Amino acid sequence: MKLSELGEFGFIERIRQAVAKAPGVVVGIGDDCAVLELPPGERLLTSTDLLIEDVHFRRAWTDMELLGRKSVSVNVSDIAAMGGTPRHLYLGLGIPAGFAIEDLDAFVAGFLAACADYGATLVGGDTCRSPGPLLISVTVEGTVPVDELVCRSGAQVGDAVYVSGTLGDSALALRRLQAGETPETAGRHHNPRARVELGRALASARIPSAMIDVSDGLLADLGHILEASVVGAEVDEAALPVSTSLRAALDSDSERIELALSGGEDYELLFTVSPEREAALAVLPEPVTRIGTIVHGSAGLAVKKRNGDLRPAALAGYNHFRQR
Repeated sequence: MKLSELGEFGFIERIRQAVAKAPGVVVGIGDDCAVLELPPGERLLTSTDLLIEDVHFRRAWTDMELLGRKSVSVNVSDIAAMGGTPRHLYLGLGIPAGFAIEDLDAFVAGFLAACADYGATLVGGDTCRSPGPLLISVTVEGTVPVDELVCRSGAQVGDAVYVSGTLGDSALALRRLQAGETPETAGRHHNPRARVELGRALASARIPSAMIDVSDGLLADLGHILEASVVGAEVDEAALPVSTSLRAALDSDSERIELALSGGEDYELLFTVSPEREAALAVLPEPVTRIGTIVHGSAGLAVKKRNGDLRPAALAGYNHFRQR
């Protein structure tokens, strides 16, 4: 069946029927606005993101269900980066003419499954016809206790720099997909997992002085913390956590360490910790890795190479508007 046969409102009704009821949702899909209740003593977090076909994804490389899941995770990751709990999502779709309803059903199924994984609910959105590629716009709302909010601006000289998980897997997968291969790390690229549980554990234990998720690349996102906190940093290249797949790639080409430094779309949490709070890291639900130290702002950002030399680092990462 084509979307043109079902119609816009038929498609919206199809989504509405697939969404489960959830606490805190007074009015969901089907009215002019969603009506929501927030937990007492918590602040609202809101973020939005676009995914555009042939910019952020290619349908030839991923199925629609995984694309639905990724559309949720990359937005929820922003809530995790501030120590919050995801609550509600809004989905906007610009759909090319002739799109098969089966593909849209798969996308929505993946989207709703990911919402359920994070304990969040789809409560609204919009659909329209796109004259070009598939356009996906997602807005996510979350909450965080008033005294547990973590921003980018709290890093201090002497703080340690930590990151969760491993770095560079998504960038390695993308490079191999572009070469026509089927990489074993493709799951990190197509179906990332937002670190919500870790973000909440960090925030509730009041461990980070600053935090961000790694979406544009380690150096670029650390640069956002440095700019907001008016400090510098030194990153130890040898300390970067990498998977066995990237380690194997490094054995054949050491320059691929740049995938861990600047590749992006890892959706790990990058955060700073004062020396007095480092012992509290033992309570975390998953391991994290110390990769550097916050220094005075005049020192800028530098990477310590494996031979001990320091090289100044540009805040490299993906920039949609940089000329290529």
